[in-house]
Amino acid sequence: MTAPPVPQPLCVDGSVTVYRLYDIGYAIALDRAADLLGERTRVRPSRLEARAIEIRNPPLRARVTDVDLTVGDRVLRAAVSAHLFDFGVCSLQLAVTAPRSLDWAAFAAFAAAVDNHATLPAVFDRALQELAARIAPAIERAEIAPLSEAYTICRVDRLVHSGAGGSASELLGDEAVATLLLGDGARLSAGARADLMPHRFSYYDDDLTVLTWESALVVEPRSDDRDVEYILEFANAQLLELRMYDQRLDADLPALYDRAEAARARRSPRLAGRFRALLTDLQTRVADITETVERVENALKVTDDVYLARVYAAALDVFREEAWRSGIDRKLAILRETYAMLNAEAQTARAELLEIAVVALIVIELVVGVLRGSH
Repeated sequence: MTAPPVPQPLCVDGSVTVYRLYDIGYAIALDRAADLLGERTRVRPSRLEARAIEIRNPPLRARVTDVDLTVGDRVLRAAVSAHLFDFGVCSLQLAVTAPRSLDWAAFAAFAAAVDNHATLPAVFDRALQELAARIAPAIERAEIAPLSEAYTICRVDRLVHSGAGGSASELLGDEAVATLLLGDGARLSAGARADLMPHRFSYYDDDLTVLTWESALVVEPRSDDRDVEYILEFANAQLLELRMYDQRLDADLPALYDRAEAARARRSPRLAGRFRALLTDLQTRVADITETVERVENALKVTDDVYLARVYAAALDVFREEAWRSGIDRKLAILRETYAMLNAEAQTARAELLEIAVVALIVIELVVGVLRGSH
């Protein structure tokens, strides 16, 4: 059942955090990066229930800079920070605190203005380049991938409303949340809103989490509790890696077919070894991608059905991570089948060479025998 409309007036205190996630290398040695940055803060969920979430190598937090953003007629200070993940992802965050006691429409307009701010691309690009340069010795196979991931989290720390009390979920129905997260709630039917925002979670009466593909609403009155944001950021980092390796495989497969045809067409006295370089590259590529994807997926594991676990599972569902992983598995299977086929072809060529050598030796022996007999 759809929650009732938002009571009027409804005012909020909150903030907006814009995320940009980048792959900057094959792996990051976080202890080495900590030495280079002079940072020691490893970030992990803080709730007691977070013990049901296993994180092998918690990301390293790094303070980057502060910038001024002009939003409407106000100049606001925005904090730029980063989380570094050991599987090669740098997650930049730009957090802006909204003016106090905004009504819901004004808060939605504020969030949209921050998310679409014209200076953000330059701010993130400069922060990424500076941070990557500082931790370069800690990055294995350093390279900034062209693919990035964007996400925005609107956080409400306090809800103030008139009239009878109600939980955060009751106060913020689908229409209100759509106005904030989708920006066009008035033009969407109730069914469309339900399809675009299928995941709503509450642990206490005063908290609420609503997920969409590009953004999320987190209502959390406990200012030190950032666990939901942490889980969503982790899911986005995993999504980035899956998308990136899926894209790389899309590029690798046509190139692989071209190299295989070129190897077949090459006239070489070493027929059995013409696929050697290609087979070596194939084996290395499959091993690298398999290892990285497994490292990404095993970076965070859920061992119990708790609130954060449900939020995490829903985020994976919204981001369609299972579909991305299935695509990667399918393309890796093609690489493995191609390897097996080319290896079999190389073995056949090697067997043919041996047969030719044996026949040649027999012919030579016969010729030598005939020549000896004639004398």
